[in-house]
Amino acid sequence: MYYLGIDLGSSSVKVALVESASGKRIGVIQEPEEEMPIHSPEKGWAEQEPEDWWKHVCNGIKKLKDVHNISEQDIVGIGIAYQMHGLVVVDKNGNSLRKSIIWCDSRAVEIGNITYEDLGPEKCHKHLLNSPANFTASKLRWVKDNEPEVFQKVDKFMLPGDYIAYRFSGKMNTTISGLSEGIFWDFEQGSVSKDILNYHGFSKELIPDVVQTFDNQSVVSLRGSKECGLLEGTPILYRAGDQPNNALSLNVFNPGEVAATGGTSGVVYAVTDSLSVKESSRVNNFAHVNYGFDKVKNIGKLLCINGAGIQYRWLLNNLDVSSYEEMNQLANQVEIGADGLCIIPFGNGAERMLLNRDVGTRIVNLDLNRHSKAHFCRAAIEGIAFAFVYGMDIMKSDGINSKVIRAGNDNLFRSEIFANTISSLSKQEIEIYNTTGAIGAARACTITLDGYDTFSSFMQNDYIMTYSPQKDMESYDRAYKTWKKELELIINQ
Repeated sequence: MYYLGIDLGSSSVKVALVESASGKRIGVIQEPEEEMPIHSPEKGWAEQEPEDWWKHVCNGIKKLKDVHNISEQDIVGIGIAYQMHGLVVVDKNGNSLRKSIIWCDSRAVEIGNITYEDLGPEKCHKHLLNSPANFTASKLRWVKDNEPEVFQKVDKFMLPGDYIAYRFSGKMNTTISGLSEGIFWDFEQGSVSKDILNYHGFSKELIPDVVQTFDNQSVVSLRGSKECGLLEGTPILYRAGDQPNNALSLNVFNPGEVAATGGTSGVVYAVTDSLSVKESSRVNNFAHVNYGFDKVKNIGKLLCINGAGIQYRWLLNNLDVSSYEEMNQLANQVEIGADGLCIIPFGNGAERMLLNRDVGTRIVNLDLNRHSKAHFCRAAIEGIAFAFVYGMDIMKSDGINSKVIRAGNDNLFRSEIFANTISSLSKQEIEIYNTTGAIGAARACTITLDGYDTFSSFMQNDYIMTYSPQKDMESYDRAYKTWKKELELIINQ
């Protein structure tokens, strides 16, 4: 028997299959093979068609069944992960009324800022644990203000994962974790935020029923079965946004555990039971996947670094090198600190952890007589690692005391320089595991059926290695202090 996991991203949908008894990975299908388009009718806008997501989910399931010769009778549960903060609006018949306004769309930034000022920082911090910012509630308000003819037809709003669950089952529901990422959850009251509903003039009827993250949330309907190729009655047992799910995939469940992701952008996601929001202007706070599960009230603190892997990819595309492996080999030829060369890697837009400053990428202390492309490779990978450490220092000031850091065996964490730099400066071991969001979503089904201990045991076969702090701490500290000094000179200009 098998569990099916779905990871709905903005570039593709990944569908995974794992054995239900062992959690063993059977296979993962990406659909489509090319990136999904993002529509941008105006600057700063980003939209996708929800129907396209569903089409790719269905195609992925059918391909996975064919490739591995799996019958629909053998799939006993579905787990769903999805791109966070998106908005889907549907009418009373469940038809999507417009393209989804997805996570990277910035049209509602000013709405969030005004909401924050009007409600007041104290109320936002105490009840919402965040500034309303450019999240789902602000996006729904944008639709109300700018597309009133659409808003009048809205029966329910959903997050992207809620929509996929609805297409499977015909039932509209959401989770506390999902509502918190949309800034609809009042942590003080333990309910949907009346302040947000009243301020924006939203009826509570717009919110779907609330179910637990780990639960028999709904089952595949006859219509869903015909479209996706799964058996009618197959249960949906789990649903979460991509970053909480990535943490879950790495078995980051309890206070003190931290998940790190180093892709195009970087993420540090730390679990805590503290409601401190000292750094809420730079760090977001959402209900973790186990919030409300067995009376647990864990919060996931999320710090995003826009300028991460995209910086290294830019060098790959513009230096005379053939691969990341060659770049890493060149970087290893250079000592820690890149002989004084610093790269400030924030060239992918405004950075929330820098209080929304857009400082760009800066190349500092370049000596044309000494520095080569090997120095550039070292300075770039160190600069990205330093950005992670800088962000982790911010999280420490908000009460995060990490006990363990876990990361997937992909992207930047395949670089020894990158992982060793973070491990040494944070004075933390970094455990590397071979898992993905789709695999994690599939395995999460077992938490609903068999409990957390069974899920945790699945991780044992995924362990690859541990990076430990290096002995040459003085060199790492000196290089980081030089980089940090250059960054703060830029910030304080």
